[in-house]
Amino acid sequence: MLRSLPNHPSPTTICSLSPPTKTPQSHHHHSLSPPQHLLRFRISHRENLRYLQTLKILNPETKSLISPPPETLTQILSTVDLLKSKGFSDPDFPRLAFLCPDLFSPSQLPHSQIESVFAFLAADLSASIEESHGIILKCPQILNSNVEFCLRPTVSYLRELGLKELNAPSSLNAHLLNTRIDKLEEKVGFLMSVGLTRDESATVCARFPAIFGYSVENNLRPKFEYLVREMKRDGVEEVKGLPQYFGYSLEKRIVPRHLHLKRRDVVVPLKKMLWWGDEKFYAKWK
Repeated sequence: MLRSLPNHPSPTTICSLSPPTKTPQSHHHHSLSPPQHLLRFRISHRENLRYLQTLKILNPETKSLISPPPETLTQILSTVDLLKSKGFSDPDFPRLAFLCPDLFSPSQLPHSQIESVFAFLAADLSASIEESHGIILKCPQILNSNVEFCLRPTVSYLRELGLKELNAPSSLNAHLLNTRIDKLEEKVGFLMSVGLTRDESATVCARFPAIFGYSVENNLRPKFEYLVREMKRDGVEEVKGLPQYFGYSLEKRIVPRHLHLKRRDVVVPLKKMLWWGDEKFYAKWK
């Protein structure tokens, strides 16, 4: 993929390293001028460098004297072309380059790896080109994942738990697909450890899949313990009824509202305590 300035020869001609056709010229002029094919090659290299800089794949501050060699630029441009054939456009590349630099590094991902991920999304998730584009743009690191050992087992596990519509190009889906089974199982294991059955744990996760992104020790456990010890509620039943409980801030929402109601000797369902906005909640229980 080569780009040339207007009024310059076509990319094929620019890349040619064959000697130009000899034309009569003075010995003095020939000795002062660089070979024409070298001039053309330099123009092509500068244009490719400038193009990759505009995409933020290469640092815009990179000087031509310390830029990657032409062979590397050609490899990077071929990856750009491949991704464009999959629905990506120029505005997408700064994000791709920032979040998945391996795509465009000297030891960049082989095209077969990239193709395998797109094939997996289409075959296993029935994702359209647009949906695959959206998933990868949300989590470019998914292109690093091995289909057989990572992506396919993860999808099977999520489906066993009851998660559906994994082809929807949401940030949650994209990161779930790129999560290893042991990390997913850790959250299911926590729920079982506090009293839920495996089926109940699976249902909680399917209803609130964002739970897979939370830390057990820094989020899930402290919230569950507060629910049981301080709020004096049946933790298992409350979590089964409102898995989204884990999505609320302990410091900013759960604790202040619980204390507010406790001072007024009021007990309300957990959903009503948390779902209402501040204005409605504090207006109701002044």
